[in-house]
Amino acid sequence: MDNCIFCKIASGQIPSKKVHEDEDLIAFHDINPAAPVHVLIVPKQHIPTLADCTEQHSALLGKMMLLAPRLAQQLGCGYEADGGDNGSGGFKTLFNTGPDGGQEVYHLHLHVIGGPRPWRGQR
Repeated sequence: MDNCIFCKIASGQIPSKKVHEDEDLIAFHDINPAAPVHVLIVPKQHIPTLADCTEQHSALLGKMMLLAPRLAQQLGCGYEADGGDNGSGGFKTLFNTGPDGGQEVYHLHLHVIGGPRPWRGQR
């Protein structure tokens, strides 16, 4: 798509603070972070929204979801996948879909948001 900012980032026309890139995906820091760790995982293929995905996108969506915890760990979210609650660390993943879902850029992307939240207080 000619005017899609994420297509331009994926093609290298617009610089980004990349944390991952492979043949299918690019991941980079959000320019308006909601938390200490806030990256976007973006497919290089232009897909407008999650609602536009079909069965043919299953592997791509799975790859995005599996990349999220690896990036969260690398970027310092501190969550260990042991099934327990150690009282700290963690992250959330989020797809915004459509205007009422808060989507601002119409190119599928997965937010990975985490890091220390000092406003939570101590347990």
